[in-house]
Amino acid sequence: MNQRFNSESSRAVLFPGQGSQFVGMAQDLVESETLARDLFQTAGDLMGCDLVSLCSNGPQEALNATDISQPAIFVSSMAALAVIENSGGAALVESRATAGLSLGEYSALVYSGALTFEDALKVVVARGRAMQEACDKTEGTMASILGIDLSTVREAVEEASGEGIVAVANVNATTQIVISGEKAAVERAGELAQDKGARRVIPLEVAGAYHSPLMSSATETLRPILAELKINTPVVPFYANVSGSRVSDPEEIRAGLIRQVESPVLWEPTLQSLVSEGMSEVLEPGPGKVVAGLVRQVDRGIPTRSVLGKESIEQLLEGTVS
Repeated sequence: MNQRFNSESSRAVLFPGQGSQFVGMAQDLVESETLARDLFQTAGDLMGCDLVSLCSNGPQEALNATDISQPAIFVSSMAALAVIENSGGAALVESRATAGLSLGEYSALVYSGALTFEDALKVVVARGRAMQEACDKTEGTMASILGIDLSTVREAVEEASGEGIVAVANVNATTQIVISGEKAAVERAGELAQDKGARRVIPLEVAGAYHSPLMSSATETLRPILAELKINTPVVPFYANVSGSRVSDPEEIRAGLIRQVESPVLWEPTLQSLVSEGMSEVLEPGPGKVVAGLVRQVDRGIPTRSVLGKESIEQLLEGTVS
Protein backbone atom coordinates (compact mmCIF):
# COMPACT_ATOMS: atom_id res chain seq x y z
CA MET A 1 0.00 0.00 0.00
CA ASN A 2 1.73 3.18 -1.16
CA GLN A 3 0.73 6.72 -0.41
CA ARG A 4 2.73 9.91 -0.76
CA PHE A 5 3.34 11.95 2.35
CA ASN A 6 0.96 14.78 3.06
CA SER A 7 2.48 17.99 1.77
CA GLU A 8 2.08 19.61 5.21
CA SER A 9 4.70 17.31 6.72
CA SER A 10 7.39 15.25 5.04
CA ARG A 11 9.09 14.06 8.21
CA ALA A 12 9.80 10.40 8.99
CA VAL A 13 10.64 9.18 12.49
CA LEU A 14 13.22 6.39 12.19
CA PHE A 15 14.58 4.33 15.08
CA PRO A 16 18.04 2.81 15.67
CA GLY A 17 18.74 -0.84 16.40
CA GLN A 18 21.29 -2.97 18.20
CA GLY A 19 24.84 -1.67 17.97
CA SER A 20 23.95 1.92 18.77
CA GLN A 21 24.29 1.45 22.55
CA PHE A 22 27.00 3.21 24.55
CA VAL A 23 27.78 3.67 28.23
CA GLY A 24 26.16 6.86 29.45
CA MET A 25 23.28 6.82 26.98
CA ALA A 26 20.20 8.60 28.31
CA GLN A 27 21.91 9.15 31.68
CA ASP A 28 21.16 12.86 31.88
CA LEU A 29 17.61 12.24 30.71
CA VAL A 30 16.99 9.68 33.44
CA GLU A 31 18.58 11.89 36.09
CA SER A 32 16.51 14.95 35.17
CA GLU A 33 13.19 13.53 33.94
CA THR A 34 10.93 11.39 36.12
CA LEU A 35 9.08 10.16 33.03
CA ALA A 36 12.26 8.73 31.52
CA ARG A 37 13.34 7.23 34.83
CA ASP A 38 9.99 5.49 35.22
CA LEU A 39 10.27 3.85 31.79
CA PHE A 40 13.76 2.54 32.59
CA GLN A 41 12.58 1.32 35.98
CA THR A 42 9.69 -0.56 34.38
CA ALA A 43 12.08 -2.26 31.98
CA GLY A 44 14.62 -3.05 34.69
CA ASP A 45 11.94 -4.62 36.88
CA LEU A 46 10.85 -6.86 34.02
CA MET A 47 14.44 -7.81 33.18
CA GLY A 48 15.46 -8.35 36.80
CA CYS A 49 18.40 -5.94 36.65
CA ASP A 50 19.34 -2.33 37.31
CA LEU A 51 18.99 -1.08 33.73
CA VAL A 52 19.63 2.53 34.72
CA SER A 53 22.99 1.60 36.21
CA LEU A 54 23.98 -0.57 33.23
CA CYS A 55 23.19 2.23 30.78
CA SER A 56 24.83 4.91 32.92
CA ASN A 57 27.90 3.07 34.19
CA GLY A 58 28.33 -0.03 32.05
CA PRO A 59 30.62 -1.83 31.76
CA GLN A 60 30.40 -1.71 27.97
CA GLU A 61 30.75 -5.49 27.72
CA ALA A 62 27.63 -5.98 29.84
CA LEU A 63 25.69 -3.34 27.92
CA ASN A 64 26.69 -4.99 24.62
CA ALA A 65 25.06 -8.30 25.59
CA THR A 66 22.08 -8.88 23.33
CA ASP A 67 19.65 -9.47 26.20
CA ILE A 68 20.63 -6.12 27.74
CA SER A 69 21.28 -3.90 24.72
CA GLN A 70 17.98 -4.58 22.95
CA PRO A 71 15.65 -3.44 25.75
CA ALA A 72 18.10 -0.64 26.67
CA ILE A 73 17.99 0.83 23.17
CA PHE A 74 14.23 0.38 22.89
CA VAL A 75 13.57 2.15 26.20
CA SER A 76 16.03 4.93 25.34
CA SER A 77 14.11 5.70 22.16
CA MET A 78 10.78 5.60 23.93
CA ALA A 79 12.08 7.82 26.74
CA ALA A 80 13.37 10.43 24.31
CA LEU A 81 10.00 10.57 22.55
CA ALA A 82 8.08 10.75 25.82
CA VAL A 83 10.21 13.61 27.16
CA ILE A 84 9.87 15.60 23.95
CA GLU A 85 6.10 15.19 23.95
CA ASN A 86 5.82 15.94 27.68
CA SER A 87 7.89 19.10 27.21
CA GLY A 88 5.44 20.58 24.74
CA GLY A 89 7.12 19.28 21.62
CA ALA A 90 4.42 16.87 20.41
CA ALA A 91 4.25 18.63 17.04
CA LEU A 92 8.01 18.13 16.61
CA VAL A 93 7.67 14.35 16.68
CA GLU A 94 4.66 14.15 14.42
CA SER A 95 5.44 12.48 11.10
CA ARG A 96 3.94 10.87 8.05
CA ALA A 97 5.93 7.63 8.26
CA THR A 98 8.03 5.50 10.58
CA ALA A 99 10.41 2.55 10.43
CA GLY A 100 13.09 1.01 12.60
CA LEU A 101 16.39 -0.71 11.98
CA SER A 102 15.96 -4.35 13.11
CA LEU A 103 15.22 -4.01 16.85
CA GLY A 104 14.12 -0.43 16.10
CA GLU A 105 11.07 -1.85 14.38
CA TYR A 106 9.47 -2.35 17.80
CA SER A 107 10.06 1.31 18.66
CA ALA A 108 8.50 2.28 15.33
CA LEU A 109 5.47 0.10 15.99
CA VAL A 110 4.89 1.73 19.38
CA TYR A 111 5.29 5.17 17.83
CA SER A 112 2.89 4.24 15.03
CA GLY A 113 0.18 3.17 17.48
CA ALA A 114 0.33 -0.49 16.47
CA LEU A 115 1.75 -1.66 19.83
CA THR A 116 1.59 -0.42 23.39
CA PHE A 117 4.87 0.32 25.16
CA GLU A 118 4.18 -2.39 27.73
CA ASP A 119 3.43 -5.10 25.16
CA ALA A 120 6.40 -4.17 22.99
CA LEU A 121 8.72 -4.14 26.02
CA LYS A 122 7.74 -7.71 26.94
CA VAL A 123 8.49 -8.90 23.41
CA VAL A 124 11.77 -6.97 23.21
CA VAL A 125 12.97 -8.47 26.50
CA ALA A 126 12.02 -11.97 25.27
CA ARG A 127 13.61 -11.27 21.89
CA GLY A 128 16.88 -10.17 23.44
CA ARG A 129 17.03 -13.26 25.64
CA ALA A 130 16.12 -15.62 22.79
CA MET A 131 18.72 -14.14 20.46
CA GLN A 132 21.36 -14.21 23.19
CA GLU A 133 20.62 -17.92 23.72
CA ALA A 134 20.93 -18.50 19.97
CA CYS A 135 24.29 -16.72 20.00
CA ASP A 136 25.48 -18.91 22.86
CA LYS A 137 24.54 -22.09 21.00
CA THR A 138 26.59 -21.47 17.85
CA GLU A 139 29.76 -19.58 16.98
CA GLY A 140 28.46 -17.13 14.45
CA THR A 141 29.82 -13.87 13.12
CA MET A 142 29.07 -11.04 10.70
CA ALA A 143 31.00 -8.89 8.23
CA SER A 144 30.26 -5.70 6.33
CA ILE A 145 31.08 -5.70 2.63
CA LEU A 146 31.71 -2.35 1.00
CA GLY A 147 31.95 -1.39 -2.64
CA ILE A 148 29.88 -4.01 -4.48
CA ASP A 149 26.15 -4.33 -4.99
CA LEU A 150 23.68 -6.78 -3.50
CA SER A 151 23.58 -9.16 -6.46
CA THR A 152 27.37 -9.52 -6.40
CA VAL A 153 27.36 -10.12 -2.64
CA ARG A 154 24.69 -12.77 -3.12
CA GLU A 155 26.95 -14.50 -5.67
CA ALA A 156 29.77 -14.58 -3.12
CA VAL A 157 27.43 -15.90 -0.42
CA GLU A 158 26.14 -18.63 -2.70
CA GLU A 159 29.66 -19.71 -3.68
CA ALA A 160 30.76 -19.77 -0.01
CA SER A 161 27.82 -21.86 1.18
CA GLY A 162 29.87 -25.04 0.91
CA GLU A 163 31.86 -23.82 3.91
CA GLY A 164 28.75 -23.57 6.07
CA ILE A 165 25.77 -21.33 6.73
CA VAL A 166 26.10 -17.77 5.44
CA ALA A 167 23.43 -15.27 4.39
CA VAL A 168 22.82 -11.63 3.60
CA ALA A 169 21.81 -9.97 6.88
CA ASN A 170 21.49 -6.24 6.21
CA VAL A 171 21.15 -4.14 3.08
CA ASN A 172 22.27 -0.87 4.64
CA ALA A 173 23.14 0.99 1.45
CA THR A 174 23.55 0.21 -2.25
CA THR A 175 27.16 -0.87 -1.72
CA GLN A 176 27.16 -1.58 2.03
CA ILE A 177 25.91 -5.10 2.63
CA VAL A 178 26.30 -7.11 5.84
CA ILE A 179 26.61 -10.89 5.76
CA SER A 180 26.06 -13.28 8.66
CA GLY A 181 26.61 -16.94 9.50
CA GLU A 182 29.17 -19.50 10.55
CA LYS A 183 32.68 -18.09 10.85
CA ALA A 184 34.38 -20.12 8.11
CA ALA A 185 31.58 -19.43 5.63
CA VAL A 186 31.51 -15.69 6.39
CA GLU A 187 35.27 -15.46 5.99
CA ARG A 188 35.14 -17.33 2.69
CA ALA A 189 32.31 -15.15 1.39
CA GLY A 190 34.38 -12.10 2.30
CA GLU A 191 37.35 -13.41 0.35
CA LEU A 192 35.16 -14.09 -2.68
CA ALA A 193 33.60 -10.65 -2.38
CA GLN A 194 37.04 -9.06 -2.54
CA ASP A 195 37.83 -11.16 -5.61
CA LYS A 196 34.66 -9.72 -7.14
CA GLY A 197 35.71 -6.13 -6.47
CA ALA A 198 34.72 -5.32 -2.90
CA ARG A 199 36.62 -2.30 -1.60
CA ARG A 200 36.71 -3.56 1.98
CA VAL A 201 35.44 -6.44 4.08
CA ILE A 202 35.10 -5.47 7.74
CA PRO A 203 34.59 -8.19 10.37
CA LEU A 204 32.05 -6.97 12.93
CA GLU A 205 32.42 -7.35 16.70
CA VAL A 206 29.11 -9.04 17.41
CA ALA A 207 27.93 -11.80 19.72
CA GLY A 208 26.46 -13.93 16.94
CA ALA A 209 25.05 -14.30 13.46
CA TYR A 210 21.99 -12.05 13.55
CA HIS A 211 19.46 -12.18 10.72
CA SER A 212 20.65 -15.57 9.54
CA PRO A 213 19.41 -19.17 9.87
CA LEU A 214 21.57 -19.49 12.99
CA MET A 215 18.83 -17.48 14.75
CA SER A 216 16.22 -20.19 14.08
CA SER A 217 15.93 -21.16 17.75
CA ALA A 218 15.12 -17.52 18.59
CA THR A 219 12.42 -17.50 15.94
CA GLU A 220 10.80 -20.59 17.47
CA THR A 221 10.94 -19.09 20.96
CA LEU A 222 9.33 -15.86 19.78
CA ARG A 223 6.70 -17.41 17.51
CA PRO A 224 4.13 -18.22 20.26
CA ILE A 225 4.82 -14.88 22.00
CA LEU A 226 4.21 -12.94 18.79
CA ALA A 227 1.13 -15.04 18.06
CA GLU A 228 -0.48 -13.64 21.21
CA LEU A 229 0.67 -10.05 20.67
CA LYS A 230 -2.11 -7.51 20.20
CA ILE A 231 -1.30 -5.47 17.08
CA ASN A 232 -3.43 -2.55 15.94
CA THR A 233 -3.55 -0.97 12.52
CA PRO A 234 -0.82 1.69 12.57
CA VAL A 235 -2.01 5.28 12.76
CA VAL A 236 1.33 6.50 11.39
CA PRO A 237 2.29 4.63 8.19
CA PHE A 238 4.78 1.88 9.08
CA TYR A 239 7.48 0.46 6.77
CA ALA A 240 8.71 -3.08 7.45
CA ASN A 241 12.24 -4.51 7.43
CA VAL A 242 11.40 -7.71 5.59
CA SER A 243 9.81 -5.98 2.59
CA GLY A 244 11.15 -2.44 2.62
CA SER A 245 7.61 -1.22 2.01
CA ARG A 246 4.55 0.02 3.88
CA VAL A 247 2.53 -2.55 5.84
CA SER A 248 -0.75 -1.76 7.54
CA ASP A 249 -2.47 -5.10 8.11
CA PRO A 250 -1.80 -6.33 11.68
CA GLU A 251 -1.40 -9.93 10.55
CA GLU A 252 1.17 -8.92 7.92
CA ILE A 253 3.04 -6.99 10.61
CA ARG A 254 2.98 -10.08 12.87
CA ALA A 255 4.29 -12.30 10.08
CA GLY A 256 7.08 -9.81 9.38
CA LEU A 257 8.15 -9.71 13.02
CA ILE A 258 8.36 -13.51 13.07
CA ARG A 259 10.40 -13.60 9.85
CA GLN A 260 12.56 -10.65 10.81
CA VAL A 261 14.88 -12.48 13.21
CA GLU A 262 16.30 -14.66 10.43
CA SER A 263 15.55 -12.52 7.37
CA PRO A 264 17.71 -9.69 5.99
CA VAL A 265 16.95 -6.14 7.06
CA LEU A 266 16.12 -4.28 3.84
CA TRP A 267 17.04 -0.86 5.18
CA GLU A 268 18.25 0.79 1.99
CA PRO A 269 15.10 -0.29 0.10
CA THR A 270 13.05 1.06 3.03
CA LEU A 271 14.77 4.44 2.80
CA GLN A 272 14.36 4.49 -0.97
CA SER A 273 10.62 3.81 -0.56
CA LEU A 274 10.35 6.68 1.90
CA VAL A 275 12.29 9.05 -0.35
CA SER A 276 10.17 8.15 -3.38
CA GLU A 277 7.05 8.84 -1.36
CA GLY A 278 8.14 12.27 -0.20
CA MET A 279 10.44 12.02 2.83
CA SER A 280 12.49 15.19 3.13
CA GLU A 281 13.54 15.18 6.81
CA VAL A 282 14.21 12.57 9.49
CA LEU A 283 14.07 12.48 13.28
CA GLU A 284 16.09 9.70 14.95
CA PRO A 285 15.12 9.28 18.62
CA GLY A 286 17.53 7.04 20.49
CA PRO A 287 21.24 6.38 21.01
CA GLY A 288 23.87 6.98 18.36
CA LYS A 289 23.60 8.34 14.85
CA VAL A 290 23.59 5.14 12.80
CA VAL A 291 20.30 5.94 11.07
CA ALA A 292 21.49 9.45 10.25
CA GLY A 293 24.59 8.04 8.58
CA LEU A 294 22.60 5.58 6.49
CA VAL A 295 20.12 8.27 5.41
CA ARG A 296 23.06 10.35 4.16
CA GLN A 297 24.21 7.43 2.01
CA VAL A 298 20.82 7.37 0.29
CA ASP A 299 20.30 11.14 -0.01
CA ARG A 300 22.73 13.62 1.52
CA GLY A 301 20.19 16.40 1.08
CA ILE A 302 17.80 15.00 3.70
CA PRO A 303 18.41 16.62 7.11
CA THR A 304 18.41 14.16 10.01
CA ARG A 305 18.32 15.03 13.70
CA SER A 306 19.44 12.44 16.22
CA VAL A 307 18.07 13.08 19.71
CA LEU A 308 18.52 11.32 23.03
CA GLY A 309 20.23 13.41 25.70
CA LYS A 310 18.70 16.42 27.38
CA GLU A 311 20.83 18.89 25.42
CA SER A 312 19.81 17.53 22.02
CA ILE A 313 16.16 17.49 23.08
CA GLU A 314 16.36 21.08 24.33
CA GLN A 315 17.91 22.12 21.01
CA LEU A 316 15.09 20.41 19.17
CA LEU A 317 12.49 22.16 21.32
CA GLU A 318 14.23 25.51 20.82
CA GLY A 319 14.55 25.01 17.09
CA THR A 320 18.35 25.15 17.09
CA VAL A 321 20.81 22.80 15.43
CA SER A 322 23.66 21.08 17.27
